[in-house]
Amino acid sequence: MRSVVALVGDTAAAFELGIVCQVFGLDRSDDGLPVFDFAVCGAVPGPVPTTSGFNLQVSHGLDRVAAADLVTIPAWPDLDAPLPDGVAEALRAAFDRGAILLSVCSGAFALAAAGLLDGRRATTHWQFADRLARRYPRIAVNRDVLYVDDGQLISSAGAAAGIDTCLHLIRREYGAATANALARRMVVPAHRAGGQAQYVEMPVPPSDHADDLSELIDWVRAHLDAPLTVELLAGRAHMSARTFARRFKAATGTTPHRWLLDQRLQRAEELLEGTNLTVDVVASRAGFGSGDTLRHHFSARRGVGPAEHRRAFSV
Repeated sequence: MRSVVALVGDTAAAFELGIVCQVFGLDRSDDGLPVFDFAVCGAVPGPVPTTSGFNLQVSHGLDRVAAADLVTIPAWPDLDAPLPDGVAEALRAAFDRGAILLSVCSGAFALAAAGLLDGRRATTHWQFADRLARRYPRIAVNRDVLYVDDGQLISSAGAAAGIDTCLHLIRREYGAATANALARRMVVPAHRAGGQAQYVEMPVPPSDHADDLSELIDWVRAHLDAPLTVELLAGRAHMSARTFARRFKAATGTTPHRWLLDQRLQRAEELLEGTNLTVDVVASRAGFGSGDTLRHHFSARRGVGPAEHRRAFSV
């Protein structure tokens, strides 16, 4: 994955475009991070208005899409307008030759209009999810997740979920160490558990939930190798198990069990990539107990076994 483009339509979404530029458009070779040949392109080069009130000068046309390994669509504000001439064909051609296509927020509508999401899973901002499902009934729209990885086609939920999605792709292609280093440079979490369901009709989770649990979450991350149950965590938080589960989901967007599994898988990835520990020892230190349990969960969630992941991403 060397050549990356951000494709904009007749109007560009400044924030979502900025996310893509931050991840793929900056030279961070001083930190040993990958450098991409990055460009912003459109159906016709020239000035493009943004949703934030200023114009963007687009220097490249669709010929730049034809050479890209990764085509990003950083939101698509004109949901009801037809795609500009040549855009659908360029997206389909990119897919047919094996390029990765990644949409941020409403960018899924451009992929859908090109016919690329038919029969596949996808997501978009929760405000637009029902609209996407009604207009394109052949798409399996997932309203609750931060992103959907369907191989060549990756779609993200609203706005900032684009950061999670881009970091997920970096993790998928370059490994956890690279994704974590990039996240540190961007001062964002390398991985957020949960989904956008926590933000529907409630943009900011009540602060008392996060305050109640922040110390506990830090403690859990430092003790992932210990036997941890919901009852034990609830006791440390001085709550009943039922109240704890409800508040945990309100604060993180996911269940305690799912969050804990995500944390343990991330720890296992880091150990597999950065150490020569056996799979059994990695499993123990990440809290899975046995190598067989780690293999089961790792393969189910990552698509490959721990040994294969280590061969691909060990540093």
